Amino acid sequence: MNYIGSKKSLLSFLDESINAVVGKTAGSFCDIFAGTGAVGTYFKRRGYQIIANDIQYYAYVLNRHYIGNHKLLPFDGLADELSLSNMAIENRSAAVCFFLERLEGTSGFIYKNYALGGSVGTEFERMYFSDENAKKCDAFRMKIDEWKNGGKITDDEYFFLLATLLEAIDKTANTASVYGAFLKKLKNSAKTALTMQPIELILNDKEHSIYNQDANKLIRKIKADILYMDPPYNERQYCANYHLLETIAKYDNPVISGKTGLRNYKEQKSQYCSKSSVKEAFKDIVENANMKYIFLSYNNEGLLSLDDIREIFSQKGEYGCFKQEYNRFKADANRQYQANKTTEYLHYCICKN
Repeated sequence: MNYIGSKKSLLSFLDESINAVVGKTAGSFCDIFAGTGAVGTYFKRRGYQIIANDIQYYAYVLNRHYIGNHKLLPFDGLADELSLSNMAIENRSAAVCFFLERLEGTSGFIYKNYALGGSVGTEFERMYFSDENAKKCDAFRMKIDEWKNGGKITDDEYFFLLATLLEAIDKTANTASVYGAFLKKLKNSAKTALTMQPIELILNDKEHSIYNQDANKLIRKIKADILYMDPPYNERQYCANYHLLETIAKYDNPVISGKTGLRNYKEQKSQYCSKSSVKEAFKDIVENANMKYIFLSYNNEGLLSLDDIREIFSQKGEYGCFKQEYNRFKADANRQYQANKTTEYLHYCICKN
C-alpha cells in the first residue's frame, strides 16, 4: 500500500542503525505508531516478538494480519460450505478468496456513497471507485461479516480476509494515493476488476500483540526491549487522508459529509499533528516508556525541533542520532515541492535503569 510516511524504503537504514545501538540479539520490539506495519513486519521477520499499535482501525486490521497472524489458517468453519475438507491447509486461504471473487456485486454503502452510479443525482457525486468494484467491495465485505457473525471464521481468518480486501481495494481506488480527493475520470488502474489475491502470511513461532489505541495511553501498559516511534511529522491528519479505508474496515455505515464523504474523525485526531501539543505529547510518551531503548523516526520538516527531541531524550538517558536522505513521498506527481528529497533522522535513547 502506498502510504504517507511509510518507512519501506528506509528499512535497511533502520535495521543497521538499530543494530549498531542494540546489537543483533532479537528480543521484543514495539512499533507504537505502526501505520500499515512495514517496520513491525520487517522486525517480525528478523525474529523479534512484536507489539504493534495504531489508532486507525484499518491500520490495526493490517497489523493484526501481517504481524499478529503467524500460523496457517485452516478455515475449518467453511470446510463444508466451500468444499475445503480434502484440500491442504496451505491452499485454503486462496480457495476462500477465489470464492469471494465469484460473488455478484451488491449495492451497499460503498457503492451508494463512493461510486458514481450510486451517488449520481445526490448533492455530492463521488467517483472513488468504479461502479463494479464498489459493488464487489460491498459484496465481499458483507460476506466476510456474515461468516464472522455466524461463527464460521476465526478472528485470525477474519483479519486475513479484511486485510486482503483493504490491500486489493486500495489498488483500484480512483485517487492520487490518498483519499482526500478522487479523480474526475477513472484512471486505468481504477478500471481493472477488483480481485481477492491472498496476501502474504508470515509464519513463525512467536505470539505478537496488536493494539488499536492512543499511543500515549498504551505506553503506560506495555513493556519491551525496544520502542520504535514513527509519529506524524506535520499537521496532516492520517484519519482524513485514509477515511475511506477506515469505513471499509469498520463497515459501520457512518454519517458522512462533504464532497469527499468524510466520516467524523474527532476521536482519532493526533496530538502529534499540532504545533501547540506535539512537544508535551512526545515528552509524555518518552517519560512513561518502560523500555531499554527508544528510537524516533523524524524528518527535517517536522513540527518537533531537533533541539526539543535531544532535550527530552537526554533527560531519559544517553542520546544519539543517525540520519539519511531519502525521496519525498508525493501523492500528486504534478505538485510542486521545495525539494525532491528530505532528511530522515533516527534519534535514539539508551534509557537509564
